[in-house]
Parts: sequence; C-alpha cells; structure tokens
Amino acid sequence: MEAQRTKPDPTPEQRRVITGNAAAAHAVRLCRPGVIATYPITPQSEVIETLENFHVNGTLDCEMIAVEGENSAQNIVCAAATAGERVFTATSSYGLVFMYDAMLQTAGYRAPVVMVNVNREPPGIHAVCSGQQDMIATRDSGWLQVIAETGQEIMDLVIMAYRLAEDDDIQLPIMVNYDGYYLSYLAEAISIPSQQAVDDFLAPLCAQPARPALRPGTGMGAGAHGLGTGFVELRRKHLLAMERAKDKFDEVDALFAADFGRTYGGQIECYRTDDAELVLVTSGSAVGTARTVIDAQRDAGIKVGLVKLRMFRPFPRQRLAAVLHGRQAIGVLDRSVAFGWDCGPIYQEIRALTPEIGIVPLLGYIDGLANMDIPKPHIETIVTDLAAAARGESRPPVSWLVAGA
Repeated sequence: MEAQRTKPDPTPEQRRVITGNAAAAHAVRLCRPGVIATYPITPQSEVIETLENFHVNGTLDCEMIAVEGENSAQNIVCAAATAGERVFTATSSYGLVFMYDAMLQTAGYRAPVVMVNVNREPPGIHAVCSGQQDMIATRDSGWLQVIAETGQEIMDLVIMAYRLAEDDDIQLPIMVNYDGYYLSYLAEAISIPSQQAVDDFLAPLCAQPARPALRPGTGMGAGAHGLGTGFVELRRKHLLAMERAKDKFDEVDALFAADFGRTYGGQIECYRTDDAELVLVTSGSAVGTARTVIDAQRDAGIKVGLVKLRMFRPFPRQRLAAVLHGRQAIGVLDRSVAFGWDCGPIYQEIRALTPEIGIVPLLGYIDGLANMDIPKPHIETIVTDLAAAARGESRPPVSWLVAGA
C-alpha cells in the first residue's frame, strides 16, 4: 500500500472552532470526491448543508446530487464507485434503515463507498436523539465500521476511511460513526489539514493497479446472481478482505501519525492499561468522561484502565483479546442493546472472546440511550462493581444505568 514518502507539507494546519458535522464536511472536501449523493436527516443535515456551501462557493468540485431519499443516495454512490469514482454520502437513523437494501448491494459489489452515519436511535420507538442502535442494526451488512470520539477524530477518521476503503487489498465500503447531538453539534477547536497534506496522504491510492470499473462499451460483471461455488467464493473473499482491514487500519493510523502528528491506536486505543487489574471497554463520546474517571480512580489507588473501541466491523478480537487477557475483571459500557440477548452488543461480542481472555468477571452496562447522559457517577459505579467482582463478590452480569435514577 505504501508508496515513496513525499516531503512533509510545509503548509500549517488551520485551527478553527467548528462542529463535529462541519469537521466531517471539511474532511470530505479535502478528500476530493467526484460524486456526492445525500438526503438530509437530523442530526446529519449540517454535513450536507456544509458540503453544499462548499460546492456553491467553488471549493468543492464534484457532482452534487440531491435525491428524494436515502435509498437513492446509496444506489447512486454505489454505482459511481463501481464506475471508478471517489464518492461520499451521509445519513442517520431512519435514513440508514431506508438505505439498508442498497447498503447490502454496495457491500456485495465491493464498492469503496465512504459514508458518515451520525448515530441516532432508529425506528421502533420514535426518538430524535442520540444512541448507537442504528449502527448496531447494520453490523452484519458487510461494511467496515469505525467510531469517533471527538470532532478532531471525526475529521481524521474520514480521511483515513478513504485510504482504507480504497486500498487495493480491501475495496470495501466503510461507515464512519459518531454520536448524534453529543458530537454532531458540539463545537470545539479542530485542526484542519492543508489540501496538499491530504492529497499527499491519499496519493498512494492513485499508484495502485487500476481496479475493474464500469466503462461504456466494455463488459464487466457487477451484481449478477451468484450461484453455487461462485457465490461461496465471493462471500469468502469478502470476509478475508474484512480480516485484512484490521491490520491495514493499524497501518493507516500509523501513516496518518507520520504525516499529521496524530495517532489513535488503530483498531483500539488503550489508556492506562499497562498494569491495570480492572479494564473498562467503551466507545464514542463517552470515552472522554471515562478517561476523567479513570484518572481519579488511579489517584485513589485503583488500578483501572480503559480500552476505546474504534473499529467495530470487523471486530478487533485479536487485539482486544491480547489487552484483556489476564485482567481481574472487565466492564463493557454499551449505548445500544442486543435484542434477544438481554445485554449490549459490544458486551455480547467480548463475551465471545472468553476462550482467549480467560474466565474472569465480565460485567455489561447499558447507558446513554435516547440522548441520556453518561455522567461520571455512572462510570464510578462501574469501577466500584468491577473492584467488587474482582474480590469475588456477586454482581449482576448486565445492568441498566439511567441518569437521575
């Protein structure tokens, strides 16, 4: 994947106070997609509004397609990516559900679509509020999925997403997730890279062997009905590409650090885990609160650490197993539910790692649904429970935490 390194771009990054949605839009602009197809939905609408402004003022040169719904948006970017174009779309909640059949098609085509999903509770109970259930509802769609913690990480993850999805060894669609309302509208100081720096970072993609693409007058199979062993072969190759994406994501993160000076650890980010006896695993905007609590608990003499899940699909089981093995107790904080399992989905998947981790107390917590806060006292409760479980005291395997209760 790596081509000859170019000289560092002397143009300094621009520091601006912008929202998480604006950070996503700026990152997309810097990556120079040729086709953007979108439909507005709260809390994602600001992403496409900002992109539309870039398009109108001439700082974004692309085909900007306003569609009648998210299903059409996904079909358009799938077709454009299959034809060899760099593409982008964005959605949230009901929009993600509405495009689900087209998402499956995009994954089956191995079209390297980059999409932002601003996490919001999906249909069932109508809730215009934050929650990761929409992301969870699409976890078996065949897409790569990553999760951002801050506005800066939104910016950087979108840029990394193009480098990962379009890599010749991967060629898969990727969804960049971030918590609606908590991050979408949060304004903070964010470093915006220069255009030249992003061009240089993505340049190795242009040096790859040209992948097959639809062209007028030429033949190419795309979306044909799979039969027998041909179907099995394509499914197997898809899964293998997802497995390769794990190490490739770590590599992309390291390359990004070399070019931009920021690193996030790749698939997972570990915080104070070297000597930790207790470990909390979580993702998204709650990680910042968790770090604050971890620091306070450390000051109180409690050996607790934190693992931030950045890559959700494929699930980083090897790296998680390595860091969680040998701990005295593990806690998992989910912002969604696994229907049929009476637990959170991240907890469910870490429970599947028991043979690699060992039999230790594993406690799950469901919190922050429907825009409810995840305050410091909730994280402190988790640490207290983990310490008690490590001493052999009984604790429920799964608990629901509600702010103010």
